[in-house]
Amino acid sequence: MKRETGTVVSVNLSRTKSVRKKPVPEAVLIEDYGLEGDAHAAPGIRQVSLLALESIDKMRKMGLEVGPGDFAENITTSGLELVTLPVGTILDVGEGVVLEVSQIGKTCHTGCAIFRQVGQCVMPEEGIFARVLRGGKIKVGDKIHVRTKG
Repeated sequence: MKRETGTVVSVNLSRTKSVRKKPVPEAVLIEDYGLEGDAHAAPGIRQVSLLALESIDKMRKMGLEVGPGDFAENITTSGLELVTLPVGTILDVGEGVVLEVSQIGKTCHTGCAIFRQVGQCVMPEEGIFARVLRGGKIKVGDKIHVRTKG
């Protein structure tokens, strides 16, 4: 079993949909639901969204002033190539939180603010979604361990 490790660089939430999420120092993930207090939390396959800081950096190089939470992701990571993780991959986060990758990318809702500004957005292609298998507290600096077979 191969193990990769990344880091949580930001935890982000918003109480309403269609707005950028605000970074918070820590939050609670609820089993089979999502991030407590977040407008996108709900049962289903897209309970939590993740986007790599490296993807955000691509948009910065295009001249955008963006940062963690601006793509409406719940968890901003560093050190992992999220889009290469197959559906079903298990992510152990911090002290006991367990996520399962459930979807890679998504259909972009027509013309989000970032897409309108530069004609492209990284979240639809490079963001991933996960189900919460085991809830708990998550915070900036938590390690993310990827469990892959092979």
